[in-house]
Amino acid sequence: MRQIVNPMMLLSIFDASALFQWVVDNADYWLVFLLMTVESSFIPFPSEVVVPPAAYLACTTGDMNVYLVALVATAGALCGALINYYLALWVGRPLVYRFADSRLGHACLIDREKVDKADEYFNKHGIVSTLIGRLVPVVRQLISVPAGIARMNIGVFVVFTTIGALIWNVVLTALGYWLGKTVPIENLFVQVEKYNDYLTYAGLAIGVICLAFLLWNAFKPRNKSELS
Repeated sequence: MRQIVNPMMLLSIFDASALFQWVVDNADYWLVFLLMTVESSFIPFPSEVVVPPAAYLACTTGDMNVYLVALVATAGALCGALINYYLALWVGRPLVYRFADSRLGHACLIDREKVDKADEYFNKHGIVSTLIGRLVPVVRQLISVPAGIARMNIGVFVVFTTIGALIWNVVLTALGYWLGKTVPIENLFVQVEKYNDYLTYAGLAIGVICLAFLLWNAFKPRNKSELS
């Protein structure tokens, strides 16, 4: 029988294993959607304690469908990303312009023209950042902010955020489902933590490669036709 716990206890939980167990005891589609929305917005929250246990239960109990777990988690991630995007657009952008118009901004060699050029650059190359950023620890929650400040096309933002989030959630879902066939539930948290370390290293490596690509593209020598 499922344990009934007040969801507000999440605000006071600092032990990852206790939070993980709470999700195991209470997981359903609505909880996955809600927690993934939180994870993808401005509140840091580990998706690794949400999706793998839900997928594990889909494998071992059949209470949920493993494909729906991945899709619902992705929908929640997109919802959280949109919260960040619009907050950055409505709140962050005016602050950026105010700084660009200030004496301090001018002292830092920043003005509106340079802000607009930065917007143009992000809109040209931010698609890669938005897609890859969803796979990088910590960056996942923050990549929506520069997209909102730069007024990235919302349709493009939604498409590539969804693709990136879906890739990440499919990986976590596959991990949880596979563990459902190989480990008892009392060992689930330890195994998820173990494999999460590997996923973190892989995500950081992807982030470094992406950053190197963007820097190379920004500073590579340009021929006269590109400069004109």
